[in-house]
Amino acid sequence: MPDFGSFDNYSDALLAACPLILKQPNAVAGRPSDPNFRLHWQNSREYCAWIYLTPDGKYEMSMLATNYTQDNPLLRQCRLPPDVEHSRYSADQIGYVFAVHNHPYPDELSDGDIRFIVDQGLKHGFYIETEGRKIPLGIVAFFSNSLAATCDGFYQYIPATNELLKWTPEAEGHWRSDVIGEVLWDNGDYRIKRR
Repeated sequence: MPDFGSFDNYSDALLAACPLILKQPNAVAGRPSDPNFRLHWQNSREYCAWIYLTPDGKYEMSMLATNYTQDNPLLRQCRLPPDVEHSRYSADQIGYVFAVHNHPYPDELSDGDIRFIVDQGLKHGFYIETEGRKIPLGIVAFFSNSLAATCDGFYQYIPATNELLKWTPEAEGHWRSDVIGEVLWDNGDYRIKRR
């Protein structure tokens, strides 16, 4: 992604991606209780990208993908390509860390989000190994609580642990994570056990 830069750790890349994605045109629709929510929702769209690890140990973000036509008026989605096309590295040299996208209003991960990242884990692996540690693959949905498009948090699902998390900012530079549930799989179906 031009002007995104590269980062030495995935958390810095993730936190840099949040405001960049939420500032895209019509990425935020506000809250359902807002007076003009329906209008903002009709014009809203999701943007998605990969945050990935390069062979030289840097975390980068792919170009953004979005669908300009939304097939279902009740849903917003983007179709993220399963592989990153990089000018210097082949797809199999890249470590896939996060599929990131926005939700136009503060809403948890969808069924499509959960199933997408599990499919990607089967393709790319549920962990990448770097410098003697394992980093789990995950999917993230950024949200803003207002039309100001501030990064007010994100939802995360980690297939390797089956945890559903909600992250919110606290003091300057610090984030709080709350485990909000666990995804329990049974023969290709799942249910969410809330905490």
